[in-house]
Amino acid sequence: MKKLLPIALITFAMALAPNRAHAQFGFSVVYDPTNYTNAVLRYAQLVQQLSQLRATYSQILNQYNLALQMSRNVPNMAIRYATTWAPWRYANAQDAYGNTTPWINGVNSGVLPTVVGGYQRATNTFVPYTPTLLSSMPPNEVQRVQSDAATVELVDGAAQSAMQMIGTIRANALSTTQTISNIQNDSLSNTPNLNSEVSVLNKVNATNVLALENAQDTNKLLVSLLEQQTILAKQARDSATNITNADISRRLNSTGFGQQLAGGIGQTLNNYRLP
Repeated sequence: MKKLLPIALITFAMALAPNRAHAQFGFSVVYDPTNYTNAVLRYAQLVQQLSQLRATYSQILNQYNLALQMSRNVPNMAIRYATTWAPWRYANAQDAYGNTTPWINGVNSGVLPTVVGGYQRATNTFVPYTPTLLSSMPPNEVQRVQSDAATVELVDGAAQSAMQMIGTIRANALSTTQTISNIQNDSLSNTPNLNSEVSVLNKVNATNVLALENAQDTNKLLVSLLEQQTILAKQARDSATNITNADISRRLNSTGFGQQLAGGIGQTLNNYRLP
């Protein structure tokens, strides 16, 4: 603004001068105040544009230097950050009687028929009470044996579900490990195509998706554990309830049973005669 003020004053003064052209000092040079004023204005505009160009150039240069600085990779990333992890261990056990291998196959594959068959081969067969036996029991005894049978069946279902989940995770372990290895190699690579902004965002997205999938597997395992704990809690409750009910029944019937027993012994002694 300080530089433009004198130019503006000169322009204003020339605009007030008479608008005529004439030669000076005997030369054939014609002085035109209007043209001179326009030239001064154009010069002022050029000076202003030059200042703007310099500011724009400085801004672009700073942006370029920043982009260049941010595009530089950490040297020797593969040596500095590459790591290894323990491989997945699959289930294995001896098989003295031929009933262990089906279980192992189930917890290593996650195939439901294989899991169910292996579990049934390795556990005792559950035999339910027949209707005839149930009809001969008192109602409270029927309820107890039915509750115990439900506990066994719930334990079987929860165990088989957990075996299937474990087997599925193990079956997918190699593929998951390979995916993690690919992400690591791409992240540590110095290849320009793998370090562009879009490539970096794609790797970040792939890592987030993999983390979500692993979190889901973890949640499924936790649900299986919680289900088994719930069934164990039911089993403990049934045991405590049976003990309490037996104690109540004993206390309610002990007086009459004692009187009956004592009366029978007394009557026997009264009727006893020595030969």
